[in-house]
Amino acid sequence: MYGGQQPIFILKEGTERTSGKSAQSNNIAAAKAVADAVRSTLGPKGMDKMLVDSMGDVVITNDGATILKEMDIEHPAAKMIIEIAKTQEQHCYDGTTSAVVIAGELLKRSEDLIEQNVHPTVICEGFRLASEKASDLIETHALKVDEEILKEVAKTALTGKSAGAVKEFLADISVAAVVAVAQTNSEGNTVDVGDIKIQKKQGGSIRDSSLVNGIVLDKERVHSGMPKSVSGASIALINSAIEVKKTEVDAKIQITDPNMLSQFLDEEEQYLRSLVEKFQSVGANTVICQKGIDDLAQHYMSKEGIFAVRRAKKSDMEALSKATGARIVTNIDDLSLEDLGSASKVEERKIGDSDMVFIEGCPEAKSVSVLIRGGTEHVVDEIKRAFDDAVGVVAVAHEDGAVLTGGGSVLAAISRDLRLYAERIGGREQMAVEAFAGALEVIPRTLSENAGLDPVNTIIDLRKAHSEGKTHFGVNVYEGGVADMNKSRVLEPSRVVEQAIQSASETAVMILRIDDVISSRGVSPGGADEFDGLDM
Repeated sequence: MYGGQQPIFILKEGTERTSGKSAQSNNIAAAKAVADAVRSTLGPKGMDKMLVDSMGDVVITNDGATILKEMDIEHPAAKMIIEIAKTQEQHCYDGTTSAVVIAGELLKRSEDLIEQNVHPTVICEGFRLASEKASDLIETHALKVDEEILKEVAKTALTGKSAGAVKEFLADISVAAVVAVAQTNSEGNTVDVGDIKIQKKQGGSIRDSSLVNGIVLDKERVHSGMPKSVSGASIALINSAIEVKKTEVDAKIQITDPNMLSQFLDEEEQYLRSLVEKFQSVGANTVICQKGIDDLAQHYMSKEGIFAVRRAKKSDMEALSKATGARIVTNIDDLSLEDLGSASKVEERKIGDSDMVFIEGCPEAKSVSVLIRGGTEHVVDEIKRAFDDAVGVVAVAHEDGAVLTGGGSVLAAISRDLRLYAERIGGREQMAVEAFAGALEVIPRTLSENAGLDPVNTIIDLRKAHSEGKTHFGVNVYEGGVADMNKSRVLEPSRVVEQAIQSASETAVMILRIDDVISSRGVSPGGADEFDGLDM
């Protein structure tokens, strides 16, 4: 009767549980699959991906963060790898693919160690030591920044993207935009990338893109009778409606006499006329309104030669305030001369098939606009993504004042130093530090693979150059072999490399520490086989 013990069920029916080495290998397989999905996009010779969503919308890109965002991924461990790309994009604007590929390689090397019976917590400790040491080593390879170097950083970010053909042109625009909005304080340079407004319009070629020392609004003037262009503009920014105010509470007006109706309408008309007169009295010849403008008010404004735009976005209003020096006013009665901003010209121009308002020639603009042009919608979208990366890395390099040589040179140098460091550690952690050092070489190896070079020969050449003290040597994807990346001017911000190493190692550690996956009904813990069919 008591011979066999009955199994006890503590989980709901339909719940799946994977534990031990099986859970670890499932998670590692999922992470490797994500890394492999974006690996072919890395470097100047990287290829693009076409992503089609359920609605049939198409995105063509080689931006790691965009690819992973568009992929419909279910596996929980794979989602953790996607978080690396998101973090990298938010903090550094570039290096998303590198961060994901490093994380995938760290986990791949960990799997080999687990099979050799090295405990996951020992591997985690070794990875922690290695990533801390790598951060210290990065500082020793940093180069000082000047404006010429900023341009090279932008060109490096644009290389390998659709915008690569015009990288010189776009690099100049991105550096000029960042320098225009940069602010210097006691702590150094700060750059708010939000102060660079990027507008995209299809039509024309990429070389028709331009930097506007002011703001471009995707709006048109409210009345055809208004002037198309205003020189020496005095600009009023209003964030309340230019129309007759409605009462706060419900109110009825009873009119018994036709004269009263006429008087009531005259009063409304007089009120709107007084608002327009207020603009005239303070000398405003351009009005940008965040809300609506009454038809009658538009008529009076056009008669007085005032240029007006309505329903401007809140972000555009704030940018205009920074660019023109105007204060945003809620109550028009309080408007004064001090509230007005200035620009040398406000003009409505036809760009592509729509009208846009250009507010340019702002004397001390702390917010600028960039107008991105391109042949088709997909081209413009990809150019904008590439330009966002370029502006971001230039801003990061300008803030930090430090850059590193690219082409996998710094990672190869750190890898060599970590191997020497591992010898001094002892214990099983030494194996994890060596695995970490080997994993960093995945970037130069992938760069050479994507360029059609022999990865084994390239890594051997790279190690040989670094053993001779040539720490700036990286992969020469154009001619094969290795070359001095400092002479080739392949540069990237130190923050991009540091963040990629840190977030990749932290996520790898987090995934390695999982030995049990319990999934409720309807959520599959997945595995390598299931993950092979990425829903893109």
